[in-house]
Amino acid sequence: MPRRCILPACLLLAGWAAASCGQDHGAVPADRESIELRAAGTPPTVEAAVVAEAVDGGMLLELDDGRYLLAHPGDVISRRPLPEAATAETPRQLGERVLAELPPGFELLLTRHYVVCYETSRDYAKWCAALFERLHEVFLNFWSRAGIELTPPPRPLVVVIFSDKAAYEAHASRDLGAAADRVVGYYNLMSNRVTTFDLTETDGLTGTGAGSAGTANQIMASPAAAGLVATLVHEAAHQMAFNSGLHRRLAPVPLWVSEGIAIYFETPDLAASGGWRGIGPPNRPRLDHFLAHHRHGDLVAIISDDDRFRAVESPLDAYAGAWALTRYLVEAKKTKFIDYLRRQSLKQPLADDSSTARLREFEAAFGASAEAVEQEVVKAAARLQTSLRGR
Repeated sequence: MPRRCILPACLLLAGWAAASCGQDHGAVPADRESIELRAAGTPPTVEAAVVAEAVDGGMLLELDDGRYLLAHPGDVISRRPLPEAATAETPRQLGERVLAELPPGFELLLTRHYVVCYETSRDYAKWCAALFERLHEVFLNFWSRAGIELTPPPRPLVVVIFSDKAAYEAHASRDLGAAADRVVGYYNLMSNRVTTFDLTETDGLTGTGAGSAGTANQIMASPAAAGLVATLVHEAAHQMAFNSGLHRRLAPVPLWVSEGIAIYFETPDLAASGGWRGIGPPNRPRLDHFLAHHRHGDLVAIISDDDRFRAVESPLDAYAGAWALTRYLVEAKKTKFIDYLRRQSLKQPLADDSSTARLREFEAAFGASAEAVEQEVVKAAARLQTSLRGR
């Protein structure tokens, strides 16, 4: 089932400009304001940094806990600068505030880098949290070795785990609408949270103590194991990328880049402790799908714009293409790919973008036409598939 990174439709607007608010990638905003609002459903006054402003007076605000808030034109009654930096919430304070927003029955698990709110078993939450912590470490180390020094997320990262699919869908429909029943987990760019549900519940494993070695082995042996691990790692990779400076939230980073990287990280290894060993093993389902469904021009299309990721008909084709393209660039054009990612990380939230600019930027970065790169990607994927069949 697909997973996705959520961009609310209300932000697909022109006329926005990034504000100069003195914030580094992943850092708590330094220049904050007290902003009085009249919009229903929001606090009357918020303390936030202005991330971007629209020509019509709309504002994109970053709250002290990392959430984004959209103030529509006419919502802002007054604003004044704040003289002092924010006093950060403790992880427990953050977790308790998130719990207050969720239905009754959720509990809190705090780890070194995560606040996990869950309504399944505590042992299952611990098992998930251990996977998140492993990803956190490996993600930063991978990009450091590649030549990009990222900034560790300045705040705990929030993950919400529902007990079952029905409870999850009831909550997720507010973000995903009708797509909630087709998406088993997602990272929301506005809330900055990962939301999913206990995917083992269909196998009857929920509540059996997933933190123990015996039940962890049960999970790895279950039919849901590969999808469970891939989902958790995929969404956690998105969350890490947008909180460490690899991408900026709501910047015009091509979806093939953000999704390709998340898929490159997601590949399960069910023989490993916890079901995931590291980054970059061949992703057989994505590889086979790509070669079975690829048509000439598909990669040029996802390089140029994001439409195919949002299409109802065949989004999996775009995801498989993003993985194949990312793997090829990491393996064959790593230095150029790292330089390309550095330029993507400098893009400002809600900045202008166009298909022509994206294509020109890609071709300048890799010194070849997108069509030529596509041909090389297909050849590399075919060679990889052949080599895997021989094992």
